[in-house]
Amino acid sequence: MTTEMQKIAITEEKPLLPGQTDPEKDAEIAARILLNQSQEHSIKTPHGVLHVTLYGTTNTGRPVILTVHDVGLDSKSCFSPLFEFDEMQEIVKNFTRVHIDAPGQEEGASAYPMGYQYPSMDQIAEMIPAVLTYFDFRSVIGMGVGAGAYILSRFTMANPTSVDGLVLINFEPKAKGWMEWTIKMVTVTSLTTFITEQILNHLFSQEEMSANGDLVKSHRQRISKAPNFINTELFWKSYNSTDSSMEMSPTLYLKVTNLCPVMLVVGDKSPHEEAAVKCNSKLNPTTTSFVKMADAGGLPQLTQPSKLTEAFKYFVQGMGYMPTSIMTRLARSRTTSRSSTGSLEGERWRSRTLSQTSQGEQMPPSPANDMNVSC
Repeated sequence: MTTEMQKIAITEEKPLLPGQTDPEKDAEIAARILLNQSQEHSIKTPHGVLHVTLYGTTNTGRPVILTVHDVGLDSKSCFSPLFEFDEMQEIVKNFTRVHIDAPGQEEGASAYPMGYQYPSMDQIAEMIPAVLTYFDFRSVIGMGVGAGAYILSRFTMANPTSVDGLVLINFEPKAKGWMEWTIKMVTVTSLTTFITEQILNHLFSQEEMSANGDLVKSHRQRISKAPNFINTELFWKSYNSTDSSMEMSPTLYLKVTNLCPVMLVVGDKSPHEEAAVKCNSKLNPTTTSFVKMADAGGLPQLTQPSKLTEAFKYFVQGMGYMPTSIMTRLARSRTTSRSSTGSLEGERWRSRTLSQTSQGEQMPPSPANDMNVSC
């Protein structure tokens, strides 16, 4: 009995073994796992069913981050690299995220039958309120790319009290006309290849297309070989129908930025660079931030997640949703990244006036809704 009691005493006083995990770190890892767990929902709307992926909890007092992807992509291929980026975790762990797939664009979606009437861009925008009602969300911070940016702008104009802010990447209110190129291409290639190349030229810069790198090749393969390719084609045609009848007037441009803060994002080599600059000139300068990324192509959320995380951080901070402690940790992480890899050396983010070209360390913006970031 004595010997047994001595053994117990020794066990209680034994120090922690080398490599033993810290309970606080274990709790943080568990929270991260819970945050990254997704819940998929199919939500009925006035214009059909939407596939929606939820990350986090629905009982939060903050606005949710709501995303809408571009043509030729789905919510995962469009946004996963950005929201899984290490530095982004300090931001997104404070928010619930909702990723909307445009009708029929989610992975594994059944192909639409011939003659199916695909929703217009306005109709897709009209489907979003049903998502907010389904989860009982009061407001969102929207992030859209290309066609998704257009959809979110229409949603904002129709539902101004539901949107706290917008991040519009490759925003082009007037879709490009492809008829001339169609006449040239249709006689020399299959319809599938022709539409695939149209979409790729919408997603990537000419430099990226000429280089035909891994990213372009993987998207070409994924789009052209998709069993539900008809769905992608219908989404593409719907977006291009905005060419004339749904082009936004200067008055509507201003209306978007009079309703909430807006951050426009475009790469300096993006096929949408000229349109984004023109759009920026029509928006309210007191509520608009313009981020033009140097050496960035058509999909900055995939190729430049660090830069976009930085811009998004300041944008959310301007709306009062970033605690000081988190901002400090992000700043420290950025400084370490600069000194160890030089990954941000030579970045030239420009404000909406495109007049700041000085080199130096980035500083937080003074006004809440103005992000003058240059480095």
